Amino acid sequence: MQKRYLFALFSFITIFLLSGCGQDPVKPNPTNLAEQQEKITDKSLPAEQEETENSEENTVIPSDLSDLKVHFIDVGQGDSTLLQFSKDNEDYTILIDAGNWTGDEVVNYLKSQNVTQIDIAIGTHPDADHIGQLDKVINTFNVGEVWLSGNTNPSQIFQKLLSAIESKKVDYYEPRMGDEFEIGPLKMDVLYPKTISEHDNEESISLKLTYGEVVFILTGDATTDAELKMLQSGIDMKADILKLGHHGSSTSTHPTFLREVNPSVAIYSAGLNNTYGHPNEEVVNLVKNTGVQLYGTDVHGTILVTSDGKDYKVLTKKDGTITPSSSGKTPKDEVKVEPAPIVGNCIDINSASIEQLQEIQHIGPARAQDVINLRPFRSIDDIARISGIGPARIADIKSQGIACVGG
Repeated sequence: MQKRYLFALFSFITIFLLSGCGQDPVKPNPTNLAEQQEKITDKSLPAEQEETENSEENTVIPSDLSDLKVHFIDVGQGDSTLLQFSKDNEDYTILIDAGNWTGDEVVNYLKSQNVTQIDIAIGTHPDADHIGQLDKVINTFNVGEVWLSGNTNPSQIFQKLLSAIESKKVDYYEPRMGDEFEIGPLKMDVLYPKTISEHDNEESISLKLTYGEVVFILTGDATTDAELKMLQSGIDMKADILKLGHHGSSTSTHPTFLREVNPSVAIYSAGLNNTYGHPNEEVVNLVKNTGVQLYGTDVHGTILVTSDGKDYKVLTKKDGTITPSSSGKTPKDEVKVEPAPIVGNCIDINSASIEQLQEIQHIGPARAQDVINLRPFRSIDDIARISGIGPARIADIKSQGIACVGG
């Protein structure tokens, strides 16, 4: 048995990956979105979960909808969401983001849910805490399609993802605002981006997912500017469940956006005691003062929303209450509030804070941010990927003797 999706067709172009340092990454070109093979998955609820929320009843429900399961996976300081549903003996699996490159939680969780095939794997944008394990997912499971925003990144993580797409010959697509898809019984509207300009976070793939009469909105790391542009698109933005942008950061969740979406439930993904101050105190207060029920993976662990297309339930791995005092606080998002420890005199360029990196010769604020964006590095020589760092400056950094490379 085979199934088709209602997608536009594109000509197939082979992906050629550039090798070596200092070259711009080459992304896949759109391919035809091919027929997918039949799959069998045994989906069971994660163990030890407790029901904590229920939606109000609607008046109409499609009679043939099975339960949708939306897993907001606890991946620490990263992001990953799994959707599972079925219709007419066909099972569907969609993965949106795949955690941070430092872990293996996503593959392990998918296996725990008996996932064998993934219809669509989406990387909302090329940051390492969103696509970090996507290459492992592609190399472990039979993935039908990969969706990326089209923005690129010279990091090794992004290059590994491109290599996995090429080696596994996975179909590739770049969704744009206004695209509409029907994946079995699930309707998917693309809210953003309309175009791309290498502004990774702002141009995150943002989606409205409609299952019967229950609606989810997920926006990756989209900024408040992007949220306001979504409101101007003419698309109905009302939703029952909102995934807060950028881990609950102050760069996302504009008050007007929250008011127009008017969710009953908001969910964010963040690491416990993370050094970014996520979720932001002002965002936590805004959501709670609006009367929205707030859940976070740092407090509740993996969060599971189930829906029959009429009602929904929110189940959590742990009990907990989100308060601003436990959420951290930063005057400006992305400022480190708890520097990582330095072992001896060594500053690990793969884990050091932006302040610690500036103790390294020739690394100022801008280059420190470049180091963070381009992690991981295989060696000190590998930081030649950073603009303005050539052989002479690398020699100076080595001579200083405080920079090192960890995992």
